[in-house]
Amino acid sequence: MKLLIINPGSTSTKIAVYEDEHPLLVRTIRHPIEELSHYPRIIDQFEFRKELVLQALREEGIPFRFDAIVGRGGLLKPIAGGVYAVNDAMLNDIMHAMRPHACNLGCLIANELAQELEGCRAFIADPGVVDELDELARINGSPLMPRITIWHALNQRAIARRYAKEQGTTYEALNLIVCHLGGGISVGAHLKGRAIDVPNALDGEGPFSPERAGTLPAGDLIDLCFSGRFTQSELKKRICGRAGLAAHLGTTDIPAIEQHIAQGDTHAELVLNAMIYQVAKSIGGAAVALYGRVDAILLTGGMAHSTYITSRLAERVSFLAPVRVYPGEDEMEALALNGLGALRGELEVKEYV
Repeated sequence: MKLLIINPGSTSTKIAVYEDEHPLLVRTIRHPIEELSHYPRIIDQFEFRKELVLQALREEGIPFRFDAIVGRGGLLKPIAGGVYAVNDAMLNDIMHAMRPHACNLGCLIANELAQELEGCRAFIADPGVVDELDELARINGSPLMPRITIWHALNQRAIARRYAKEQGTTYEALNLIVCHLGGGISVGAHLKGRAIDVPNALDGEGPFSPERAGTLPAGDLIDLCFSGRFTQSELKKRICGRAGLAAHLGTTDIPAIEQHIAQGDTHAELVLNAMIYQVAKSIGGAAVALYGRVDAILLTGGMAHSTYITSRLAERVSFLAPVRVYPGEDEMEALALNGLGALRGELEVKEYV
């Protein structure tokens, strides 16, 4: 089986080619901000990014012949986890997604390319809107704003399954807390294969992160909205984009921040430690969702490369359960394995409706 994997992000397009479980190509195509500024809307980047995928295949001498093309899932309506065939309902909803984001291009590009090949199927797997919340976790203090989930479902599940395999068991047999530490941060409580409590990590829930504000004081936020100082669009960016470490320190570069701390920058030290503190509190909350019966706490994502961050997190939360660190992310491999499982009949291919 040969698969093409496409994972569009805010400033990059990651692609991979797999033959069964073996990667033949893994490449990250970076997009400088000035390059993307030519496109008024994210959806306008569709042809540009699609052509870059085809160009990469040509450069590597890889024939355009695939059994499946698997795209990163976008911000669709809430769905259960798993593998989904790209269909008309999905394509229609992604064109009217709740939020513009580059991940929305994944299923569009996968579908377009798959249609050019006879017998090729287009899939997505575990998009960020996977919703398996306990009903109890769905309620908050305002019926006007029920909780929704936007989180790093694909990577959290991939890391959880990797840990389970290392332990000689299955994801469905374990209670895990998985913490994705990237530009956004999401902490998930996983009860025997189901994510029973995860945040809306995109729109302002949970700890602040390099780019996101996390949970904010509601009253102050309302006052700011009516202050006349910012437009709606500007305020959105103050929650996601120009928030978190970027707002406090002017950078999201963790090694650079650590270097400033080593040189005696006490403000940078305070802000970074505050972020770590908030992440630790979220991990503690996830333990409560699991009644304290936690088999392991798994730290993953780009910031998990930082021993400054992971060691301080472990110091605060290791009393709950053993802490394991998986730096980076397994999203490309996870998409490939989901696609393979679907082609082989090992995983159910769900219908998006």
